[in-house]
Amino acid sequence: MRTLWLIGPQEGTGAPKEIILKEEIIRMSRTFLTVAVLLFLIHCVPAHAKPLAIHMLSGSKEYKSEESLKLWSEHLKQNYGFKSTISWGTDKITFVENLESMDKADVLVVFCRRWELEGEQAKRIRDWCESGKPILGIRTASHAFQFFLEFDQEILGGDYEGHDGGGVEVQITRNEENTGHPILKEVSDWSRDGKLYFNPNIADDVVLLLSGRTEENEAPVAWARENGKQRIFYTSLGIPDDFRNENFLRLLDNGLHWLVEQR
Repeated sequence: MRTLWLIGPQEGTGAPKEIILKEEIIRMSRTFLTVAVLLFLIHCVPAHAKPLAIHMLSGSKEYKSEESLKLWSEHLKQNYGFKSTISWGTDKITFVENLESMDKADVLVVFCRRWELEGEQAKRIRDWCESGKPILGIRTASHAFQFFLEFDQEILGGDYEGHDGGGVEVQITRNEENTGHPILKEVSDWSRDGKLYFNPNIADDVVLLLSGRTEENEAPVAWARENGKQRIFYTSLGIPDDFRNENFLRLLDNGLHWLVEQR
């Protein structure tokens, strides 16, 4: 502790005692403020200030998941500093590289089709899905795993029953009852051509966010789910053009943030 001399001027300076006292008070105040800021940063900054780690499963040839996930992962890096690792594959594969990276991830993104993994690789994916960790599913995630057919209904809350023939305009509209949901923040209705996926009996506990409509059909195309402590976001959208649409990218970004807001 520093000694404050309150009697007379400081030797050699002639400074009055009031000035010396004020200077010491300012120094002590600055020190206290610095300590307070550091304590705030340590205890009060949200955990997800640490860069989010994402692992993506890419393997949907028809919908060009490799091209699309490269675009989105770069978008996430540039805009949020998120780090992505990716297991690259194609339809119906029996082995995929880099799957061990998912062990260090905070979120799993699934955009693959009818994978037929076996043994340890199949177990690693099933264990993640049943662990309560967050999952974001895109398009063919509804039929991603032949070794885990329950994934669609038990995890995603879906009920995939095929799709229409495509080639017609799909009107994508927000569910009026849930426009205040965080995933729909700044998301507007839009339209584009493409196949409409059918999910006639989605789970009772999902929150419907978007529906798709054509002249002949209507179907849910995006929803959120809280399955116990596990958060899930799924969208049956995800054709290549979607990943160049601002509304779709905002939907995915919002979905990702919603999944981890309690991390």
